Amino acid sequence: QVQLVESGGGLVQPGGSLRLSCAASGSIFSIYAMGWYRQAPGKQRELVAAITSGGSTNYADSVKGRFTISRDNAKNTVYLQMNSLKPEDTAVYYCNADGGTPSMDYWGKGTLVTVSS
Repeated sequence: QVQLVESGGGLVQPGGSLRLSCAASGSIFSIYAMGWYRQAPGKQRELVAAITSGGSTNYADSVKGRFTISRDNAKNTVYLQMNSLKPEDTAVYYCNADGGTPSMDYWGKGTLVTVSS
């Protein structure tokens, strides 16, 4: 069992930056692939960025060059650094831990990011 708690969301102006954090507890964090997803009003949840247990990363085309995902296994935490934010980045951002099987797939409750002037 893994518990995930996101933090760092808030209101930011276009062009600004935020760093989201996701703290994990309850299992061996290092074995999980971690991901950040987002869901905007009226839209489906989409993958923003992911990082494997080995540190390989991938990003949605819409955030490449602006967002960076990283993990600190010693702190059981994954981060999402978001730069050059745009209004279309406004969404609830969710942290996901994927252990490779349906029974090892966990979600946080989300943190709201609002990009507006």
